[in-house]
Amino acid sequence: MTPRRTILTALPALGLAATLRPARATASKRVLRIGYQNGEAIEMAARQNHGLEKLLNPLGVDVQWSEFQYGPPMLEAMRVGSIDIGGVGDTPPIFAQVARANLLYVAAVPSGASAILVPPGSKLHTLKDLRAKRIAFSRGSSAHNLTVVALEKAGIPYNDVTPLYLAPAAAAAAFERGSIDAWTIWDPYYAIYQVKPGVRVLATSEQITRQFSYTMARHAYVEANPDIITRTVAELGRIAAWAAVHRPEVAKLVSDATGVPEPAMLRSLQRNPLKVLPMSEENARSQPAEADRFYKLGIIPTAIDVRKEIWHANA
Repeated sequence: MTPRRTILTALPALGLAATLRPARATASKRVLRIGYQNGEAIEMAARQNHGLEKLLNPLGVDVQWSEFQYGPPMLEAMRVGSIDIGGVGDTPPIFAQVARANLLYVAAVPSGASAILVPPGSKLHTLKDLRAKRIAFSRGSSAHNLTVVALEKAGIPYNDVTPLYLAPAAAAAAFERGSIDAWTIWDPYYAIYQVKPGVRVLATSEQITRQFSYTMARHAYVEANPDIITRTVAELGRIAAWAAVHRPEVAKLVSDATGVPEPAMLRSLQRNPLKVLPMSEENARSQPAEADRFYKLGIIPTAIDVRKEIWHANA
């Protein structure tokens, strides 16, 4: 794993100047444990610049951070009570609900870019060419749904392809070996691999379907601490708004912290809306259709009602 270096980049518009002091446990009565995915700009800006600590510590709330490679393991950690809140793509919450994780959608985040990539020398040129091919993606991730929708658009039954359920690092290795025919992946992996010699983009998420990401939280935590959740979502929204007008600075911040090449990180951020929106039925409207799609295909064993999991801050 690439070691982290201290980030001195400031967020002046929000008064979030970075410091050298590490986050540490205090004698706080309350704790907010946040999960984040390595490379997610909004959460990483908040972590590196201690924005949430500055907001919540004076209220007697300690902030702790845990890193995850992608969404499903994060929500599993949330299900068992190891973390309280975190951002994931559109599909992990559906699998978590099937597993009775008892989580709530507390904010919506218009997704950055994803794509279906093909390796050097591939003869695939359209989505229709995916029939009978090996497609790698993370099971239960946003890439899973993107693949399913892409196949629907191409008129290819899901059982007419060979899905390979691989975490991003394993999928990247398989892609480089040429042992898979296509790879469905999100930024910043997409931004890193799209410029490698011979790699082609078969289709982008923009061409396939609009996707949201979501901030999820433990139901019990939200019920006990609605004030913390409300303040946290609002602060993430302010950080996102700042990041949207300081993309080169944020790209450097995240690149320094993760080892993702800065040009790739900037490419990723330039196509990311960088917004955090209050939760509503409107910005979750694609979730019931996705859940129904997965149930009809037998990918999940039971039908679910996503609407029951939406939290309204002022309700």
